[in-house]
Amino acid sequence: MADDPRPPLPTAAFARWRLGLAGALLAVASLTTAAATTAPLTEPALEARVTRLAEELRCLVCQNQSLADSQAPLAVDLKNQVRAQLAQGRSEAEVRDYLVLRYGEFVLYRPPLRAGTWLLWFAPLGLVLAGLALLGWRWRQAQDGAESDAESDPHVLREPAALSPLPSGMPPS
Repeated sequence: MADDPRPPLPTAAFARWRLGLAGALLAVASLTTAAATTAPLTEPALEARVTRLAEELRCLVCQNQSLADSQAPLAVDLKNQVRAQLAQGRSEAEVRDYLVLRYGEFVLYRPPLRAGTWLLWFAPLGLVLAGLALLGWRWRQAQDGAESDAESDPHVLREPAALSPLPSGMPPS
């Protein structure tokens, strides 16, 4: 057993040390995340304006969240930038226009209806209508197929008037 190529199993003390190290790293990571969230709250009216504007802006990292919902570092920086510009006396429209100029209309969570964005606004409706049309077409095909199958199936009972007469020379059974 002295020449066993497998490494020895870790001792209990080593396992506790690794667990302690992992816990310490987790604590440090959570502290840095908590410190990076947002600037301290200033006045409630300013924070309400920041929140209202942040709900209208898209997180450029997450892309499916607003700035208000995102905790990504870039989103935190953008919220702080919005807060700073509003604190300097700029209007919400001016801050929004500045961000659109810098990042494009993609930063707007609800882009305006223009010739370039009509597909974005109406594509979901078009997809729903196309799906309903496909569903109706398939249903109609299934109905037509069921009727033609019933007509061609020799085991389906038909009314006596629709039956053909016996061929001549065959006795009735």
